[in-house]
Amino acid sequence: MHKVRTVANNMHILLIEDDELLGDGLVKGLKQEGYSVDWFKEGKPAVKFIQPDLFDVILLDLTLPDIWGLTLLRELRSRGITTPILILTARDGVEDRIQGLDSGSDDYVTKPFDLDELFARIRALQRRFSGKRANPLLVYKNIVLNPNSHTVTSFDQPVTLSRREFALLQKLLENAGKVLSRDALNQFLYGWSDEIDSNTLEVYIHNLRKKLKANFIRTIYGVGYMVEKDSA
Repeated sequence: MHKVRTVANNMHILLIEDDELLGDGLVKGLKQEGYSVDWFKEGKPAVKFIQPDLFDVILLDLTLPDIWGLTLLRELRSRGITTPILILTARDGVEDRIQGLDSGSDDYVTKPFDLDELFARIRALQRRFSGKRANPLLVYKNIVLNPNSHTVTSFDQPVTLSRREFALLQKLLENAGKVLSRDALNQFLYGWSDEIDSNTLEVYIHNLRKKLKANFIRTIYGVGYMVEKDSA
């Protein structure tokens, strides 16, 4: 039996899988592992949705109803999408695996598969690509955020943040000077498939302001939030 494990991460996974039963099980299992998940049952809408660095790992079924998975994979790579892609498929021939890897996938799992093995492969992809996607320290006034050690200090004192508070602060600091809409921030934190209370984002913003003893996160009424560029 798969053991439920709490993982402190901000990882965002895209699942492209048309099988209702399998997809539902994967979404539940991934969320239990601490991942945020978006699930598409067709490939073409997913292609339009994918942007660079929006997801940490993409799980891609090959036999989709509207597009062949390898065609989708090649299109993503041609657009410069470097996100790690793990293929899920019932095709287990050597030639199939070679074709998938040559088309730009980073790993290959054949159905049926064990969830623990899938999660291990996802973690391996994260480790393999973490160095390539490693972010430098984010310094804003007296705030220092370290994405690699998942730590925040304010006036050289450690600040304890929840997983989503940390992810929200990092997103805002990385986009200093830009207004981020409520919808975009909610989608970043939860994914489209999660039900979110109307005031959840405001609670996280309030907590950040309180914990950091600062009010540099501006509310843009009717739109969203932003951090002004640091003039220092």
